[in-house]
Amino acid sequence: MQLHFSPSMRSITISSSNGFIDVMKIKVAARHFSYRTLFHTILILAFLLPFVFILTALVTLEGVNKCSSFDCLGRRIGPRLPWRVDDSGQRLVRDFYKILNQVNTEKIPDGLKPPDSFSQLVSEMKNNQYDARTFAFMIRGMMEKLEREIRESKFSELMNKHFAASSIPKGIHCLSLRLTDEYSSNAMARKQLPSPELLPLLSDNSYHHFVLSTDNILAAAVVVASAVQSSLNPEKIVFHVITDKKTYAGMHSWFALYPVTPAIVEVKGVHQFDWLTRENVPVLEAVENHNGIRNYYHGNHVTGANLSDTTPRIFAAKLLARSPKYISLLNHLRIYLPELFPNLDKLVFLDDDVVIQRDLSPLWELDLEGKVNGAVETCKGEDEWVMSKRFKNYFNFSHPLITKHLDPEECAWAYGMNIFDLRAWRKTDIKETYHSWLKKNLRSNLTMWKLGTLPPALIAFQGHVHPIDPSWHMLGLGYQSKTNIENIKKAAVIHYNGQSKPWLQIGFEHLRQFWSKYVNYSNDFIRNCHILES
Repeated sequence: MQLHFSPSMRSITISSSNGFIDVMKIKVAARHFSYRTLFHTILILAFLLPFVFILTALVTLEGVNKCSSFDCLGRRIGPRLPWRVDDSGQRLVRDFYKILNQVNTEKIPDGLKPPDSFSQLVSEMKNNQYDARTFAFMIRGMMEKLEREIRESKFSELMNKHFAASSIPKGIHCLSLRLTDEYSSNAMARKQLPSPELLPLLSDNSYHHFVLSTDNILAAAVVVASAVQSSLNPEKIVFHVITDKKTYAGMHSWFALYPVTPAIVEVKGVHQFDWLTRENVPVLEAVENHNGIRNYYHGNHVTGANLSDTTPRIFAAKLLARSPKYISLLNHLRIYLPELFPNLDKLVFLDDDVVIQRDLSPLWELDLEGKVNGAVETCKGEDEWVMSKRFKNYFNFSHPLITKHLDPEECAWAYGMNIFDLRAWRKTDIKETYHSWLKKNLRSNLTMWKLGTLPPALIAFQGHVHPIDPSWHMLGLGYQSKTNIENIKKAAVIHYNGQSKPWLQIGFEHLRQFWSKYVNYSNDFIRNCHILES
């Protein structure tokens, strides 16, 4: 049998081998392409395919089967042309990534000692000819060692900062001692405060009354000086400074020797308030004498703490909660303001770590709408340390009593600059509620909350707080160094709440200026106690 293709490739004739023709003739329909070309292509492919098969087999046998594309195959077997890019570096990186991923999931071999420096690593690599796997283990060991050292260093830094914040600086201790000595030897330091003719003004509700509770003479001097200098009517200011028995003589000496006229300053010790006795406030005696509490605030803050399971941020918050000031009577004193000042209708309570930059007299004109406490809310900002606080940040909501009575999403508010309506306060049971929850927390071995006086106040003042504009009270200057300077300048009161107080060496240098400008560094007592200007 023979096949005959017509020249146009449009017909095929099949004839027998014995000479008879036209046994069968097939006509092929017209095509858009040449069958001659198709035929030649088939012949060429038939010639090349064996070679392609052989080359592919060789590539596979040589272990280069990772090339999954013809392009890769061409680069492997083709000539080295100038424009071709060698991908061996990329493959090396990919292989090393694979090794790193494997090493990351495996245990570091026993006996492998990570080098202490990069130069030591390079030296060991040269001397020992490490393979890539060993090199990866060495890198991992170095990183884990450095992470442990950095973590330990961070916890040590936090502990040292806590001790620095809890201690009394030498200069301030010196100032208190020298002024106390002055009280005993200088009649001017013992003169009556205020003078007898001004005593009726201490209960005159036409004046603006401030209450400051502190044992820090330098801090008290700054608060009073900044308030008087920022006031449009300083002659209407009355300051009631309350301190403890050991600081009373020194505090009295300061304001007797350096009056802030035309403002009026009264200095009283806690021991001088007849009402404020242990019989009237037995819960405070329990707080001060409770062994568990004293150990918590004055004991070893690292003992029992599993540092491997906590973060530096959480540890810092726990240290802050263990400041000894939280069991001080001076810190709890604000809950007794209606009894301590029975003749006053309104007053502003200030912490000793604030600076007044604007006239505060408009606070007395604020309509609190029948509420007791005018305060800035601290749940309306993005700052995690200060202005994003809700009840869940202060209370242990795994405790059944807390879960039953409180809402974790309820907004918190700030202590440190509060306008109190004492008339409205006297109609409430705020003090009794405060005492009741303090006792409950004592009975629960401090499992309801840890952080000082604010948590029981948040409960006691529930339903009695009127939010005031945040510009009245800016917080956080003792927490973070990135506080916006322009916002500081606009605030009526700035608050160095946190560990980095402006009178401490750990205070933030660029924020200290707003406090230190109210310190008279030329004063003999301040100069002799080496309280140096920053």
